[in-house]
Amino acid sequence: MVIEVAPDPVVCADGAMPDRLALPLWTLVAPVLGLLAALLGVAKMGSGGTVVAVVVLIASVLAAVHHAEVIAHKVGEPFGTLVLAIAVTVIEVSLIVSLMLSDAGGATELARDTVFAAIMIILNFIIGLCLVAGAARHVEQRFTLSGMSAALGVLTAMAVLSLVLPNYTSSTSGPTYATSQLVFVAVVSLILYGTFILVQTVRHRDYFLPASNDQDDHAAPPSTRATGIAFGVLLVALVSVVLLAKTLSPTIEAAVLGAGLPLAVVGVVIAALVLAPESLAAYKAAKRNRLQTSLNLALGSALATIGLTIPSVAIVSLVLGLPLSLGIDPKSMTLLALSLFVATLSLGTGRTTVLQGVVHLVIFAAYLFTTIVP
Repeated sequence: MVIEVAPDPVVCADGAMPDRLALPLWTLVAPVLGLLAALLGVAKMGSGGTVVAVVVLIASVLAAVHHAEVIAHKVGEPFGTLVLAIAVTVIEVSLIVSLMLSDAGGATELARDTVFAAIMIILNFIIGLCLVAGAARHVEQRFTLSGMSAALGVLTAMAVLSLVLPNYTSSTSGPTYATSQLVFVAVVSLILYGTFILVQTVRHRDYFLPASNDQDDHAAPPSTRATGIAFGVLLVALVSVVLLAKTLSPTIEAAVLGAGLPLAVVGVVIAALVLAPESLAAYKAAKRNRLQTSLNLALGSALATIGLTIPSVAIVSLVLGLPLSLGIDPKSMTLLALSLFVATLSLGTGRTTVLQGVVHLVIFAAYLFTTIVP
């Protein structure tokens, strides 16, 4: 069952009137149920309540990203990417901060583990899956090289400054930054991300548009009314996720530790949960031979993960006096360097085949295996 909202009159390129935008009923109900579940403390009502809270949390995350995509479609590309990135980052930060505020051991490394997991998922799983899916149907796919080169350059700089450099500073012991250093890296991350957004949306917007801008493949944009509804429900969904994450955080950590798994797995779970909708959207775009859209989603999310999450977590850490470890271990640095190097090679010609996709998926499998079996 869906609730349909009539769009503004829009005529497709072939002269046909577009179908009306459909807002699935579950995307409207899930955020409200999530808010009620958080306020009633369902997660604390035994194992059954925990299961219900987890299901509602996942549904709220999916609903939030769905409504963000509706808004993004209304404002158009590449501005729409910003809406989705900000929505996803709010969800990610809320989950990270909720777990940081808990008492379980290892919470100081959670932000690092989640950011690193998101980068590995994006660079290897999402991109690898898109390349394999696209090549399976279209053999070879093309994209605009300039935009991807710019995104990878910014991503490499932010990843090294945030996750590698803390291991080699001497102002503090361990993989941490001193207060001034943390502030500097947070500001630099925002500057790099802001500059990238300026290039993407204003100065060199054509770098991030498909080589053949075929508008016939796009659905008609939603109406102003539908966009307004989506914006309101998006706010409710984000509040629901924040509150549910807070109540579920002790259970998530206890489950991971009870299974005998490293606490870094929590970061993988958070990143996978947040990136699941974007993974599906990128996969569908690749199958429709719109690899440019897939890569914009993937690399845009990776940049937002560092450019927005690291400054947000740094502010929380400084204001609340929470310890924050950002430096990754040598094994992770090796995998990060390998992923960035292979991504540069894979996206360095403007054309991709199934071979590049398989290489990325193998690296992701190695990351998952060495996380569970360090």
